[in-house]
Amino acid sequence: MKHIIIPASTVLSFMAILLLGSCNSGPSRPTIAIEGNHFLIDGEPTYKGRYWEGHKIEGLLMNSRMVQGIFDDLNPETALKWKYPDTGLWDPERNTNEFVNAMDDWHKHGLLSFTINLQGGSPMGYGNHGWYNSAFTEQGELRPAYMARLKRILDKAEALKMAPIVGLFYFGQDQYLEDEAAVINAAGNAMDWFLDQGYRNLLIEVANECDNGAYDHEIIRADRIHELIELVKSKEVKGKRCLVSTSYNGNQIPHPNVVQSADFLLVHGNGVDDPGRISAMVELIKQVEGYTPKPIVFNEDDHYDFGEANNNMVAAVKAYASWGYFDFRHDGESFEDGYQSVPVDWKISSERKKAFFNKVKEITGY
Repeated sequence: MKHIIIPASTVLSFMAILLLGSCNSGPSRPTIAIEGNHFLIDGEPTYKGRYWEGHKIEGLLMNSRMVQGIFDDLNPETALKWKYPDTGLWDPERNTNEFVNAMDDWHKHGLLSFTINLQGGSPMGYGNHGWYNSAFTEQGELRPAYMARLKRILDKAEALKMAPIVGLFYFGQDQYLEDEAAVINAAGNAMDWFLDQGYRNLLIEVANECDNGAYDHEIIRADRIHELIELVKSKEVKGKRCLVSTSYNGNQIPHPNVVQSADFLLVHGNGVDDPGRISAMVELIKQVEGYTPKPIVFNEDDHYDFGEANNNMVAAVKAYASWGYFDFRHDGESFEDGYQSVPVDWKISSERKKAFFNKVKEITGY
């Protein structure tokens, strides 16, 4: 047999090509999935193996309402309301940059998800007084500046293996979409963008509080919201799609049309002063017509008392439901307070924020 001698330089060149190909392929992108009533990231249950005070934490998704991460005000008459105290100016790029810079600290405390909205939320806690904050044009096209800011946040979430809840519509802003066709166009364009970008770690909240009477467009309201859920589910790339749901007003139970069509169930604890009602809500959801086991997630609750033995957060966790913090600036509070109130200090700065994140850290074992 004739032996072929390959020069060492050729071998090294071949190895370099293999290594280059491996580097170009990059790490696999994180994926969120559901198995029964719990969440998995990259095939492993969240908080794997974790129990707290005898209660299962594995599979939950502790979260916070951070909806203003890409906020801007397109109404020049109201834009000055949001100026930073140190500069006297509003700056949407600064807002997003500071959001991204704070994410590491949130994650270190055990936060694996946050709600970020394409139409934000009320920058004053509740209500709308003329401001215009929407990633959609009147016809439902995407605004590039908003999506560029969103990409910075979602890319960071990927790096941290977090699973953001991305909201499409908010009742304080849907009126700027000119008609139902624009709403459908907006939902389709958003989903196309997410899928084209290759994100596999997103949970979609079609509308914040779909039963809120302030929505202008019927298709976003509770009776028809399942149509938009099905639209989102129909959007696929290579057999992959985003998991999707919608939320309801505080203290409300999801309706059968959503319970049957959504991948997971979103509820709000606003207006629930008795933690026992939080536990009862979880059980009532399981009795809705068409219910099958799926994750139950509180992604908005403005009740705190984190130092107490029993509070809404603890009640949700003990009922095996994920819980989300809704923090807005109350009268007389400082810039450091409130994750929804613009301008936002995204750091864990106020005593209330510290109490929340320390409790998350305790429960999740991070």
